[in-house]
Amino acid sequence: MFVQVIQGKVSDRAALRAALERWLNEVAPASIGWLGSTSGVTEDGRFILMGRFSSEEEAMRNSARTEQDAWWAETSKLFDGKATFKNSIAVDTDIAGDPDKAGFVQFVLGKVRDVDRARDLMRRDPISKWADFRPDLIGTLTAIHEGGEMTTAAYFTSEQEAREGEKKEVPPELMEGMEEINNLTEGEPEYLDLKEPWLDSPKS
Repeated sequence: MFVQVIQGKVSDRAALRAALERWLNEVAPASIGWLGSTSGVTEDGRFILMGRFSSEEEAMRNSARTEQDAWWAETSKLFDGKATFKNSIAVDTDIAGDPDKAGFVQFVLGKVRDVDRARDLMRRDPISKWADFRPDLIGTLTAIHEGGEMTTAAYFTSEQEAREGEKKEVPPELMEGMEEINNLTEGEPEYLDLKEPWLDSPKS
């Protein structure tokens, strides 16, 4: 899988959502390799989109399409300044349910010193180990970017249930892995909460 993360500041949330709807209706049907997207705008106007593609090659071919380029030329005007792009072919998915049914999505932006070790730790404690402890957690998708930067999308049943889950004491068998990942992290992670996530997939 290939992932592209787009971020930017927006003032008109409704206009951006309308632009994405146009893409879904007019551009997406002929898209190349697109598997789905998770996006939204935080309460302070920060937009983030994680687009999933079957491969980097197909994603690049899709970006080169004339209709895709024309759509982005118009949509980019909705951002306050330039949008940023981060790509990744190092993608880990850990899904227990249907992410498209999530009522709340939290993006975690961070950086780790040892990418391989961090990925090993995440795989060691999959969602199945968290099922009884955090039934509100549907799953996660993590993309590793250049320089050890990481973007993780965590999908929850609802914000209320996610907040209640955060208050629970983590079992010792799961805390060990969490602490080691925290020790590998450089600086403080940044959290972007999408209280009204936009969860889009190809129409059948």
